[in-house]
Amino acid sequence: MPDPTRPRASLRTAVVWDVLQDALDRRVKATGRDSLDVLDTGGGSGNFAVPVARLGHRVTVVDPSPNALFALERRAAEAGVADRVRGVQGDAHGLFDVVERGGFDAVLCHGVLEYVDDPAEGVGNAVAALRPDGVLSLLAAALGGAVLARALAGHFTEARQALADPDGRWGEGDPVPHRFTPEQLTALVESAGLRVAAVHGVRVFADLVPGVLVDTEPGALDALLRLEAAVAELPAFHAVATQVHVLGETRVTEGPGGPVEGTGD
Repeated sequence: MPDPTRPRASLRTAVVWDVLQDALDRRVKATGRDSLDVLDTGGGSGNFAVPVARLGHRVTVVDPSPNALFALERRAAEAGVADRVRGVQGDAHGLFDVVERGGFDAVLCHGVLEYVDDPAEGVGNAVAALRPDGVLSLLAAALGGAVLARALAGHFTEARQALADPDGRWGEGDPVPHRFTPEQLTALVESAGLRVAAVHGVRVFADLVPGVLVDTEPGALDALLRLEAAVAELPAFHAVATQVHVLGETRVTEGPGGPVEGTGD
């Protein structure tokens, strides 16, 4: 995933970055701490981890690829945040072989669920890594966007195949093992014991608009970014987004002294 600080790449990440940054800011205010402990599962070369570290937070990146972790180390050094970014080799299935259970204020799980054998386990592990007052940022490939993209490319049979397939795949050549509807993703988050705080459609138009138009038409990039932001929260557009982002937060229950936060029911 592209670095959210790069203008052209922001078409793919701007919505997620804005939601994530706001969630982290709210956690800072709630905890009274200037710096949070953030876990980025499948964080690769640090496209989100490094910008999060630039905000002053401590970030642990778990990724199965040594090459990605090497690129993460280099990128963090170039950004001047090497002391706040740590990379460890691992995956969502064996997450607690390499990180502490219940040790993080926020967990990023971006582009991971598509590739795990058991998505419910993947979300469950991400939630188990949270402190009692944590927040989960979950981003995954969406079914509707894939169906729309195949249809607009003239691959109507593949579009129908994706629609009917339990994993949302359009054929044997499909590089994505799993796709999800917004309802499936929110159900996974709620089943893991979190409250769904927000749902956003990501890349509703960005993958459908010709790149040459965005790159050459004056003002097109900014206009498209504003359009993506405008439709991201509208449920009608979630069904055709390329990705869906779900923000999960610990449930709040009433205690003797007022609201008490905690995962689980």
